[in-house]
Amino acid sequence: MFKSIDSWMNLLKAGFDYQLLLSDIWTGTFAELHQELRYSQIKVESLEDWRQFIQIWSRVFDREFAYKLRLEDAILLQGKFLNTVVNYLPHQPQLSKEIVQILELLTKINLINIFNYLYKDKIQVGVTPKTEVYQEDKLVLYRFTPLQPSSLNIPMLIVYGLVNRPDIVDLQSGRSLVAHLLNLGIDVYLIDWGYPSEGDRWLTLDKYINGYLNNCVDVIRDRHNLDEINLLGICQGGTFSLCYTSLYPEKVKNLITMVTPVDFHIHEGLLNVWSGSSLGSQALDVDLMVDTLGNIPGNFLNFVFIMLKPFQLGIQKYIDLLDILECEDKLLNFLRMEKWIFDNPDQAGEAFRQFMKDFYQGNKLIKGQVKIGNKQVDLGNIHIPILNIYAEQDHLVLPASSLALEKYIASVDYTVRSFPVGHIGMYVSSKVQKDLPSAIMNWLKVRT
Repeated sequence: MFKSIDSWMNLLKAGFDYQLLLSDIWTGTFAELHQELRYSQIKVESLEDWRQFIQIWSRVFDREFAYKLRLEDAILLQGKFLNTVVNYLPHQPQLSKEIVQILELLTKINLINIFNYLYKDKIQVGVTPKTEVYQEDKLVLYRFTPLQPSSLNIPMLIVYGLVNRPDIVDLQSGRSLVAHLLNLGIDVYLIDWGYPSEGDRWLTLDKYINGYLNNCVDVIRDRHNLDEINLLGICQGGTFSLCYTSLYPEKVKNLITMVTPVDFHIHEGLLNVWSGSSLGSQALDVDLMVDTLGNIPGNFLNFVFIMLKPFQLGIQKYIDLLDILECEDKLLNFLRMEKWIFDNPDQAGEAFRQFMKDFYQGNKLIKGQVKIGNKQVDLGNIHIPILNIYAEQDHLVLPASSLALEKYIASVDYTVRSFPVGHIGMYVSSKVQKDLPSAIMNWLKVRT
């Protein structure tokens, strides 16, 4: 009982300190907003409407938030708060359960979920027909139904990350990277990692890369009687693909990385410093999290991503929703994105532990110190052609993190392509959807 009370008191104190930090950010925001309006000679009354003012305020708030939460004292304070939360949970399981039930009830009674219920038949994601060709544990390997005869003799395997669902590459008709690639004559496969359960907490990066990913590559090689296939690795899946290509260079013909983190110590990235790129376990005690929670809840990770731009992602977009309520197409687009954003699988504890400690905190990928099982990952072992695609306005994977790749690989055939969008814009922007698939196809054509 004493330990429970003590952990509760520590949580209250850490929470109070964290709230003071957030209050300081709000105060600083108002000051910055006043200065910006003053120096740009913009008066509130001269703005077209209150939404324009919200947009300016949103930009200023998230800029101030990112600046303050990147400072060492703030990182330590946030790390302490997260640690006390993790320490508190085991002491109050029943209370935690009741709180979660209340929160879940509250989240169900909101406008978004009402819309989701009314339009549930119209907001399905993952729309392109596909066939299951391989299954292992919770993983499923899909082959998308070709829309026309293949114009390339080498199939492509899309490797997405573990954090969100891969449906984003096939979100809806007209905004599907997969469909566009199929229309160009590319034979496309996709790994669906599934939803880890409590029994999967011991899954390691060795299992994901040397096991699941390698088995999927072999299945495709056998189906097409090929020695090599093409890989398209996206975000964390791109990092996995780099590791895989280093370990199995004889199985990969061409590698495409998209919005892929390589240098995890780009301290301008708020996600990097929160994850411990500068202060290690003082910012995020990964061992404490995994040892206490087992699998890392997907909802927790989603909350972290939203907090990178709390005003824009947590408030402004719902205000902007008011402008599209009468346009069903735009509303359905919004709901599909919401469905994908909040569909976060839990993270297998041991895989999460190694990825956070070795990549984010240790930056071992570019140091040649990552070990997957008993195999050493050396980016200098990659000699094949690489197309590296990044988003110029990416706040999750900063351009500098992706562009670092060139310094560590041995490939002489290295191409960079960028698009003036953010991280999510790489999947859903109409301009990107128009240009990206053809850029991939044209690059592959001369390398088959």
